[in-house]
Amino acid sequence: MKRAYDFSRIVRGKFSRKRAELNLPIYVGASMHKRLERLTKRKGKPVTDLVNQLLKRNLELLENLS
Repeated sequence: MKRAYDFSRIVRGKFSRKRAELNLPIYVGASMHKRLERLTKRKGKPVTDLVNQLLKRNLELLENLS
């Protein structure tokens, strides 16, 4: 590693995209993961679809409570 780096020619935001879609990783415990896997096998849907559906319903419930 160098002692100093020259940042004088750096262009801020050169690789950023304004409308870039971010996919957030969601980490669940082992027991929850097993339950989700069983459900996805039964329903024949990907884990992503099931988790999105669960989150959407829970957020709707929370929004309706407040």
